[in-house]
Amino acid sequence: MIPYALFAAAAEAVQPATAAAETAPATAQQKQSLLESQLSETGNVVRQIHEQGPGFFTNLWNNHSDDVIRFVKAVILALIVLVVIKLVSMAARKIIARSFKKFEGDISLTHATYTIVRTLIWVNGLLIILDLFGFNTASILTVLGAAGLAIGLAMKDSLSNIAAGIMLLILRPYKVGDYIDSGSVSGTIEQMGLFSTILKTPDGLFVSTPNSVVFGTPIKNYSRNPLRRSDITVGIAYADSLPVAIQAMKDIMAHEPMVLKDPAPEVLVSELADSSVQLTLRYWTATADYWPAYWTIKAQLKPAIEAAGLNIPFPQRVVTFINASDAAKPGA
Repeated sequence: MIPYALFAAAAEAVQPATAAAETAPATAQQKQSLLESQLSETGNVVRQIHEQGPGFFTNLWNNHSDDVIRFVKAVILALIVLVVIKLVSMAARKIIARSFKKFEGDISLTHATYTIVRTLIWVNGLLIILDLFGFNTASILTVLGAAGLAIGLAMKDSLSNIAAGIMLLILRPYKVGDYIDSGSVSGTIEQMGLFSTILKTPDGLFVSTPNSVVFGTPIKNYSRNPLRRSDITVGIAYADSLPVAIQAMKDIMAHEPMVLKDPAPEVLVSELADSSVQLTLRYWTATADYWPAYWTIKAQLKPAIEAAGLNIPFPQRVVTFINASDAAKPGA
């Protein structure tokens, strides 16, 4: 390796100037630690280099000029590789951002893709630099592979979250801003990462759920489709006119601008209950207008029913009392 060759060259360059010098006698402190001994020897070498001045570099060049040239070339090539890695990383970021913007990609998917690509670029660049300095990159890759296997077995749960996060970013069952329901978790997507997904509940709570949990359960996305259907049920008395009630309900939906004309709104008799006839108003709206239209129409039901001369009945029970004397008669 070039660094080792230069270190050996430095040691050999010092030897000609110190060959005539006698070896210094051993000190009394023979129980010094190995670290202190090495530091002392290093200090001696540095001091001798300083005392020799230009002679050290002359001896180094005369005896090991080829190693010095190879080392300088390796340093220059390493700097060039670093510059190329930086430029390639910046170009990859622009290409990924432009590609996902063109295809209306999610910002979370853009960031995750760039993170993976940037990591691969830098790992390959560092391996090239190590190879320039004479390191055995094959052995390094073997060690990294074994270490990666051990770490993978120890962190299988975390890696399952990463795998689930990558699949969610690729399949994209939801994006930032969507309202989803997945098992026991529901809320608006705030952030999508490789390990977890951040949600915000309607009452403003922060929820962080592992990606493996979200990916392993059915996902109900309330925001993905452009249109949504809404059903509102209201009851009228059995004595009321059914056609009048149906027309009153249709008039409410016809005068509401958030209700779509196609598909056409409907009023259906959904149930003949114990105390009332249940009518269901069924209409379609844009997803963004779902809740405003729901609350607006529901607020208009009671005034419309009363204006049409109809009644919203209370639950009723018919109770028949039988006298004890009547119950004793035959046929009672």
